[in-house]
Order: sequence, then structure tokens, then C-alpha cells
Amino acid sequence: MQKSEIYRFHYGYIIVLCGCLIMGLNVGLTMSCAGIFYQSVSNELNVSVGKLGIYMSFNFLASTLILPIAGKLIEKYSLRWLLTLSSTISGLTLLGMGFFNSLWQFYVAGCVQGGTLAFLMYLSYPILINRWFNIRVGFFVGLCSAASGIGGVLFSPASAWLITNCGWRMAYIVFGMVILLVGTPLLGLLLRDRPSDKGLSPYGHTEKREIIQKTDGIAYEQAAKMPIFYGMILFAFLMLSVSTLNWFFPDYVSTLGYTLEQSSFVASAVMVGVTVGKVLLGMINDKNCIAGVLITTLCGIIGLGFLLMHIGLPVLIFGGFLFGWAYAGVTVQTIMLVHQAFGNKDYTKIYSIVSVAFAIGGAISAGGWGLLADATSYGFIFIMGIIFLVLSGSIGLFALYIRRKNMRRQAA
Repeated sequence: MQKSEIYRFHYGYIIVLCGCLIMGLNVGLTMSCAGIFYQSVSNELNVSVGKLGIYMSFNFLASTLILPIAGKLIEKYSLRWLLTLSSTISGLTLLGMGFFNSLWQFYVAGCVQGGTLAFLMYLSYPILINRWFNIRVGFFVGLCSAASGIGGVLFSPASAWLITNCGWRMAYIVFGMVILLVGTPLLGLLLRDRPSDKGLSPYGHTEKREIIQKTDGIAYEQAAKMPIFYGMILFAFLMLSVSTLNWFFPDYVSTLGYTLEQSSFVASAVMVGVTVGKVLLGMINDKNCIAGVLITTLCGIIGLGFLLMHIGLPVLIFGGFLFGWAYAGVTVQTIMLVHQAFGNKDYTKIYSIVSVAFAIGGAISAGGWGLLADATSYGFIFIMGIIFLVLSGSIGLFALYIRRKNMRRQAA
């Protein structure tokens, strides 16, 4: 492919737009804005915020159960219509939450949301980008993933305004209608499963790449017998667990004597780091996956170190920004590692199983870090986060070493 051809319009750009739409709209409204509703809903239902928040644990647990099944369904049926159906159910669930009067109803909604997010959040854009692109995969993965942070930035103040002026019930209804009237129709209209559906080859296609694409990679049955396959699952679990430490940063900063407003600066810095990190990590991984692993884990380690030093608000803010890169690596780095370690052959099956670790990590760490902090201190759980990042980096580098060793052996 000539260099000039790479920059011509390709329908893959529309697929990237759909990936951004899914992450920005569906995931942004369902996940990024969830916590803003907690106080208002718990006050009206006369339950504690902690009890209400359990519905998010049901969300993660449902995703854990559905993900292995979702991977098989995607192999068998149209991803376009599976995602459109999931978006419809997601919108209806949010809309319905505006009419709930009991805690158990939120728990059921959490389970339903978790089922849809198995497709929308965990599997959608990684599989679509892998199908539609042969080059710049990391960049486009990072771009789609970053859309969830952008959606959170845009919709968080909108949800706060709606709750304040119209009530939490109307806010849920409005969000549900936005997904049903905007997100779902656009996905049904624009999404396509594979480039062949539009009479195209993947972006960056060459005959040589096509041959490599078809033959490169490890079959799922073989991968499942390899220790590094379970290493990838552990990598995903550890990285997701570390990312949830972010929820405790504002309270930690407040305990150091800063105001709530000052504490929010650290939380905002994390989100900036996440958004910037996802795009740049994708670009870095396109060039060198080893560099991606090192930058992801080292930024998180240094960021947590700066937070532990607490020698001034600017240092805390910069620490939050660096930690955001590790947060970004949860999705981007895991996706690229699985791609590098196992290739294209059975990518969908392999990645769907590895993704289960995200849901399990969220279900456990959502409450686990808080309980551990209560028993010890924030400093202790941040040190545990550093240890987790060291382990993650070691696993990632070892996976790449094994992959390259196997490729050299095959070439010989």
C-alpha cells in the first residue's frame, strides 16, 4: 500500500466513530456518571450509599458471567446487531431506573447493565478495530477507549444539572432516551461486522499482511494450555484492581488537610491522564509494545509514589496525572498485549476470556480496597498498588519475551 493511500477515507473511520459512540455515550452515561446519582437516590429510597452502590458489584459480576458466552456469540452472530441490541437494552434499563422505588430493582438493573456491558464496554471496539485495521491498531484502540473519559467529562456536569433542577428520576429518563434515540439508531445504521461487508479490505491492507493475518497467531485451544494465557488474565485483574484506587484519592487528599475542592483537582488530573494516556499509549504500542508496558506501569508506580510523599498539592496533582496513565493502560495495554502475545487467529475467543478478569477485578476491588484501608491505611493500599504494578509489568514483559521467542523458533 502506498503511503498516500493510507490517508484516504476508509469505512474503518466510521467504525472508529461507532467505537467512540459506544464508549462515550453508552459507557459514559452508564458507568462514568453512576456515582453522581448515589446520594440523591439513596436519600429518597432511605438506604445508605453503600447499599445502593452494591448494584455496581452486581454489574461487574454479571459481566463476569456473560463475557465467555459473549465471545462465543460474537463468533457466531453479527456483532453489529448484538451491539445494537445491547445498546437498546442499556437505554431501556437507564430509562426504567427513573421509575424505581425499591433497592432490589437497582440490583436487577445492575445485572442487566452488566450483561450489556460485556458486549459494549469490554468486547466491542477491541474486536471491531482488530477486524477493520491492519495498521495503527493501538492508536485507534486508544482513541475509542479515551471516548469513555471524554463522555464522563461532558455528561457528569449535565447529570448534576439535571438532578439538581429536574430530579434524579428525570435524569435517568433523559439519559435512557439519549441512548435510545441517538446511540442505538446510529449503531444500527452505521456499524458493519467486517470490511468485506462493504466490499473492502482492512485499513492498511497488503497481500503480504493478509497472508500474515491469516496464518499468524495461536489457536484458542493451544493458548488455553499455555501458562502465559493465565498470566494475561492475572495482568488484566491486577491492572483493573490498581485502577480502582482512584476512587479513594479525593478522600485521601482530604485527610492530608486539603479542602474538597482541592481534592477534586487530583481526581480531575487522573481523568486528564487517562484521556491523554489512552491515545498516546495506543500510538506507543503501535511502535513498541515493550515501551507501552514499561510506560504504563512506571507512570503508575511514580504517580502513587508522589501521592505517598504528600509534599504539596502540585505534587499530588502531578501524581494523579501520572497514575491516570496506568489507569489508561487497563484497557489499551491489555488489548495490545493479548494481540501481541497470541496474534489474530483466535483473538476474539482469547480476549473475551481475558476480559473476565476486568469484571472480577472490579467486583472484588470495588469494596476490597475500602475495607483494607479501614483496617490499615490509605498509604498501605497505595503501596499494594505499587506491588501490583510491578507484578503486572513483569508479566507483560515476560509475555512479550515468550511470544518473540516462539516466533524466532517458528522462523528457524
